[in-house]
Amino acid sequence: MKKNRGFTLIEILVVMVVIGILAAIAIPSYQNQIRKSTRSAAQAVMADIANKQIFYLQQQRAYADTLAKLNVTLPAEVGNFYDITIDPIDNTATPPTFTILAKPKGRQAADGDLKLDSTGTKTPADKW
Repeated sequence: MKKNRGFTLIEILVVMVVIGILAAIAIPSYQNQIRKSTRSAAQAVMADIANKQIFYLQQQRAYADTLAKLNVTLPAEVGNFYDITIDPIDNTATPPTFTILAKPKGRQAADGDLKLDSTGTKTPADKW
């Protein structure tokens, strides 16, 4: 009696369909989690910049207009996906004001801009 070994074409096609369905569900979910993680890292850096602005104001009586004045270097996980700037600065207002802006780039571009101002207002609110 002869025994056949191996898989039939139908069995292989069924396995390929199952793998395709799992990949169609898993890959977008994974990309969404990566986007959220990167956004969270950017928000943490923005909060750190805001804290350093407060200390800078106490020492210099004005807010810093660049990250270099605050001695801030963006980590690679943030700098690769966001351009973070301090704009605008109004040191003539009472009290002085600043806005930290994070513009997404690359695969993060669909995320939208993040803002944090001197009053602690975070926009867009649904992403904070």
